This record gives sequence, structure tokens and C-alpha cells, in this order.
Amino acid sequence: MPQQVQGVISRSKDAPVELVTINVPDPGPGEAVVKVQACGVCHTDLHYVQGGIGDDYPYLLGHEAAGIVESVGEGVADLEPGDYVILNWRAVCGTCRACKRGRPWYCFNTFNATQKMTLEDGTELSAALGIGAFIDKTLVAAGQCTKVDPAAEPEVAGLLGCGVMAGLGAAINTGNVGRGDSVAVIGCGGVGVAAIAGARLAGAATIIAVDIDERKLAKATELGATHTINSKDTDAVEGIQALTDGNGADVVIDAVGRPETYKQAFYARDLAGTVVLVGVPTPQMQLELPLLDVFGRGGSLKSSWYGDCLPSRDFPLLIDLYRQGRLPLDAFVTETIGIGEVDVAFEKMHGGEVLRSVVVL
Repeated sequence: MPQQVQGVISRSKDAPVELVTINVPDPGPGEAVVKVQACGVCHTDLHYVQGGIGDDYPYLLGHEAAGIVESVGEGVADLEPGDYVILNWRAVCGTCRACKRGRPWYCFNTFNATQKMTLEDGTELSAALGIGAFIDKTLVAAGQCTKVDPAAEPEVAGLLGCGVMAGLGAAINTGNVGRGDSVAVIGCGGVGVAAIAGARLAGAATIIAVDIDERKLAKATELGATHTINSKDTDAVEGIQALTDGNGADVVIDAVGRPETYKQAFYARDLAGTVVLVGVPTPQMQLELPLLDVFGRGGSLKSSWYGDCLPSRDFPLLIDLYRQGRLPLDAFVTETIGIGEVDVAFEKMHGGEVLRSVVVL
């Protein structure tokens, strides 16, 4: 039977978030209901509140989540009640042109649950990134559930559902960082420091963290940066070049997503180096670069979608690395909070006080 649970919504642009009663339907064909155990508070959720992603209000917020499958709908064959899962927002279709070419991490037809969760008056909710996990139980497509080792705590495991995976994947999957490479990461929030952790995991020799906040640079050092640059005091491009024998880094990752930081990344890479954009720009941003410089410097200019991850491949592997002590996911959790404290967590995030607040249900 349909259930009524508590969840956090954004009713309109810039309105305070609200904890309200939400109707969760029984799972239909290809769907699952998941009891959420923990969900990270991500910048993407704040973008929904601020109208930076769309205007399909009201939004059910939250998406970096782990939990237990409670029930599944008709036709679900590889998932059953009791499975411990991380939720993902790129459930691959298996039939689009990217999937058929063996590149499912680029799937052009990812899908979500068909049914909608609603408010008590029947108003349909738009689930953040097709998940909506600031809630006791959520309805998702079964393909959005990735089974992992249940020994990993949910407040840690759930972070792979978005920001941490985006950063790790930007370095490992998109940037193809290899042993001995030099890497620079511009912007050391949650995604940026995850990229640093990914570069260390991949064996990079020089890992340069760039930010204007000494607290973030300290966390970057904890997670693997060999050098730091405070770009309030030092030109980022000159600083990166000085640390790489005047050449620039093999891979530069822009985890901010602004024209200014992208230009820094472009000019701070070595000839034939790689730029990876993983920070999300806003719709009005424009970029100008001399086309001759684009041609003359060679290399690759890439965008990283969700760290170009394949959840079924990457989530279990990264959880195993965490369990082996090789990936310090615990370091990303600044605090755990209750579901009624999401608005305070947004304020702390905006002020740079936390790397990740995690709602524990």
C-alpha cells in the first residue's frame, strides 16, 4: 500500500525548505522503494532551491544516498528486498547509441521512476536528480539502485552517489590520470578534493590544489595534495607552472565551473595536456578563448558527466577500496545531522564551513 513519510521539499525559488508529509506509491514495473539511511547535502540541492537547475517546483530534495531496498515492482530481476544500495542518477538504458557502442557511462537515455511521489493534496513532486532522498523512503527506478558491500556505513557510502564520484571520476575516468602524472585541481570543495583523492589513487606524482580558502587547502592536503596554491595571493597559472618545471600540469581539473577558472585550467596545462571541466556552470556563462591557442596547445578539452562513471562498475570497486583503507571516504563527512537541519546545512555549505553534512535517517 502507498505510504506516508516525512521529506524535505523546496516549494518555490529561494523559499525556505520545508519538512512535510509525502505520499510514496507502491513500486510499479521496473521500480523500487528504498528506505533511506543517509543522504549527503550537496551543492546541487542548493541549486534546485535557488532555481539554478529548473523551475519544476515543488522539488523533493536530496540525492547522495544509501539505504535498504524495501520492495520492488514487477519485472525487477536483479534486486530484492533487503539489498543494501547506493542510489545513482544515471540508470543506463542499455539500448541507446552510446550503450550499444560499449560506452554506457555516456548513456543518452537514462531513466527514473515512472510514478511520481506527491504531497498530501496530490501535488506531484519533482525528485532531485530523479532520486529525492531527504525522505524516509523514496521511489526510484530499479536501475538507480547499485548493490554494494553492506559493511560500508551509509553516511559514507551514499557520498558516492554524486559529488565524491564526480570528483574521483573526473580524475580517474575522464582525465585518465596515470602513474607519475602531474595534476592540478582548481576549486577544493567536495568535488575538487575528491578529484585530488582520485589523482592520488591513480598514482599521480605531483598534485596541486588551488583555492582561495586555507581551510579547503588544508583538507586537500589531507586527501593527497602535494602542493597548495592560494590564488588570492598567487596567480594560479604561474603557480602551477612553477611547480611543474615551467611546463604546466599534465591534467588540470576545473571543479568550479566559471569562465575565469576554466581559462586558468586551459593555460595551466602542459602542451598536449588535458583539461577536465567537472564544475557545473550556470546557463548565462560564456567562454572566449583564442582559437589559435586552442589549436596550438593541442591536447584534450573534456567535460566530465558524473565522473563518467558506470555505477554498477565503479560503486562496488570504490567501496572495496574504502574497506581496504585505500580510499578515505570518511574524511569527506564533516558532520551528521537530522532531516530537520537541512536548511542550516545549506548555510554552512555556503559559508565554506563544511565539506559534507550528511543527513542520517
